[in-house]
Amino acid sequence: MKKTRMLHQAGLLAVALSTAVLFLAGCQASQKTKENDVLIIGTTRNPATFDPSSSNDIPSNEIIRQIFDTLLVMDYETMEPVPSLAERYALENHADGQLRQIRLFLKQGVLFHNGDEMKASDVKFSLERAAISPQSTTVAAEIEGVDIIDDYQVVIILKEPYAPMLRNLTQTQLAIVSERAVQELGNDAFAQNPVGTGPMKFVKYQAGDRVELTRWDGYWGEAPRMRNITFRIITDIMTQILELETGGVDIINSIPAHDIARIEANPNLQVFRRPNTQFNYMGMNNKKAPFNDARVRRAIVHAIDREALIANAWPGVGKLALGPMNSTLWAAAGDQLPPTEYNPEKARQLLAEAGYPNGFSTTLATNELAERVTIAQITRNMLAQVGINVDIQIMEWAAYLDWTARGEHDMFLLGWVVGTGDPHSALEIYNSRSHGTAGNRSFISNPSLDRLLNLARAEMDSAKRYDMYIEAQKIINNEMPVMPTWEGEVLAGARADLRGFSLTPANMHHYWTIWFEE
Repeated sequence: MKKTRMLHQAGLLAVALSTAVLFLAGCQASQKTKENDVLIIGTTRNPATFDPSSSNDIPSNEIIRQIFDTLLVMDYETMEPVPSLAERYALENHADGQLRQIRLFLKQGVLFHNGDEMKASDVKFSLERAAISPQSTTVAAEIEGVDIIDDYQVVIILKEPYAPMLRNLTQTQLAIVSERAVQELGNDAFAQNPVGTGPMKFVKYQAGDRVELTRWDGYWGEAPRMRNITFRIITDIMTQILELETGGVDIINSIPAHDIARIEANPNLQVFRRPNTQFNYMGMNNKKAPFNDARVRRAIVHAIDREALIANAWPGVGKLALGPMNSTLWAAAGDQLPPTEYNPEKARQLLAEAGYPNGFSTTLATNELAERVTIAQITRNMLAQVGINVDIQIMEWAAYLDWTARGEHDMFLLGWVVGTGDPHSALEIYNSRSHGTAGNRSFISNPSLDRLLNLARAEMDSAKRYDMYIEAQKIINNEMPVMPTWEGEVLAGARADLRGFSLTPANMHHYWTIWFEE
């Protein structure tokens, strides 16, 4: 039998429910042709936006990546940028040898979903728009402007020497949008009705339910194998797994560690996994008492058995994070940093020195992700042993991002994904210029650290950059604005007959490459 999509035809309603469920579980087949088929992806969170320059979260970016293209894309095997909308580029340095300009030669004949051809004016509009967006600061803030040479050639002018800029052009925040669509719709309406050049075209979004995309037949690249892609928003991960097992979804983009074996044991399913570039952490609001005292921050880290945390939340998946950035990135200093051991007695001593001999009361915020809720619960119990009383706050994803960006929190749980493969992107969440929306939600502010990070991003000599980043991580480790928790893996579960899919370490996968084996 041809293993394609299964339709829930109206006639099936007459069949007993138990029979229907058994049929779904036992035969993930369909009479639909590939031409009319729908790839259904189970995802746990609502996207915050579909506007590239306004997004720096994974639930939004994984959908944006299907709709929009960037000038360059990351080759995740080599972690080097390669051409996409720009067919070639040239780095232009001043006499001091530092990167000041990037000249880009654009592909011709690329069409937006509204039928307009992409021109240099759209590139200029998109990049300059991203440069002033708070969500795009970590990748676009150094863009001074874009000069148009002709319809298919632009020069990006940098405010100052900036070594990571080429890699930044691979990021979704710098995807190319239709200037006409943004101007006609306005920013708010465009964020809900996006117009890009990507392989999939936006159809509709129902919050809490689904996002529907359809194939863009005018796509300049290889056409998607599936006609439609639907992201079903299923906040409960166990419901997602049941939907995968019974054919309600074809792929889920997250699997709890406890359920990997369950999916692997099912002959109708398969598991995808690879190390990711995400750094997971518990942040502390450095601008609020008592977390404005480094002794309190270090006391909290000493009070928590991090090995026990990850053993309970992610058994057999990933590893303990040893430093302030993911260890797969070059210039990671984890093994060069003094370890912070689990030592409740040391924690009590530091709290007493900071003026809190009897501890204090605080809050720990998280979104609904099951593993983070587990981490929060265990953390609460461990901190209670040193006199710190913790109230857990669980929030919806978009509201959580907004709330932590405003700095209204005490402690919080988050992750930071580095799609560029560059330490600059990893460590910008500790730069004071990135406070809030741009990523620095711990609100650390250290002039010496800022100076090192700013010098490193301008340095073209990799060896010198390496030394600067190692020193920066030593400062961060001493300040302890966040507690590193876990470096994980990208995990996905799918139908056994699903083909053409590979994971990206940044959790933003290319779903348009998927098809079902006959």
